[in-house]
Amino acid sequence: MPYSASPESVRTASGATDIRLIVTDMDGTLLDDDKQPPAELWTALELLRERGVLFSPASGRQYATLAREFSGAADGMVFIAENGTYVVRDGVELSSDPLDKAVVADVLETVRRLNADGVDVGAVVCGKRSAYVERADEPFLAEVRKYYVENRVVADATAVEDDILKVALFDFGPAERTTAPALAPFTATHQVVVSGEHWVDLMNGTANKGAAIRRLQRELGITPAQTMVFGDYLNDLEMLDTADWSYAMANAHPEVVRRARHLAPANTDNGVLRTIARVLGLPLFT
Repeated sequence: MPYSASPESVRTASGATDIRLIVTDMDGTLLDDDKQPPAELWTALELLRERGVLFSPASGRQYATLAREFSGAADGMVFIAENGTYVVRDGVELSSDPLDKAVVADVLETVRRLNADGVDVGAVVCGKRSAYVERADEPFLAEVRKYYVENRVVADATAVEDDILKVALFDFGPAERTTAPALAPFTATHQVVVSGEHWVDLMNGTANKGAAIRRLQRELGITPAQTMVFGDYLNDLEMLDTADWSYAMANAHPEVVRRARHLAPANTDNGVLRTIARVLGLPLFT
């Protein structure tokens, strides 16, 4: 059972406050429901940098989108993009886990069959340089632009010259009930994860946010006891296992709440920064 996020319980959740790495999901976690960061974020990043704490966004969003979000504070920051399939620091790739293009073609064929059956779903083929889509209707593109600032409409997404990191499917209906079951044949060899109410992501079986964090911890000599993570949806589950200080948002998916060690206030209540401030004693809300 997760701990409460009240100041009293945070102080008693662990005897140590030697946090060296803070990793947070973006949508539904750090950002509010309007996709906006908290006003205190930039001050928090300065204070964390002064204390030698590495702050790392971990998201299904592409690297270019994350880099734009943090453009004024990106120096030294590690970006865990595309659900852990692409990790970049100061413009240098630290790791990546591209898909076989035959798998990409099979997923796109599945999407075409869903469309033929009347399911309103579109595929986003996520490369290192750009995201590629075959649908050009404005309602679909509006959803794509929220997470993929670099995007291109192409005639055939299987023919692009890029390393493909994941395929993300946007379902205008409930993805967990419609699109995710259609990808069940891939689950024996690949990660298929519902990453939001309308999104399902397919990646290599070795790829997830948790695997990316574990590599980063090994490279930097940081332990789970020195790591704090925040998440809200199913693509955050493996990430929670990397940290003693693992937090589900109060309005997270029930599976995430069960998996996390602690509970933070909701993303609509600035839960990430309020929890960081309480644990590390940052003067953000005086």
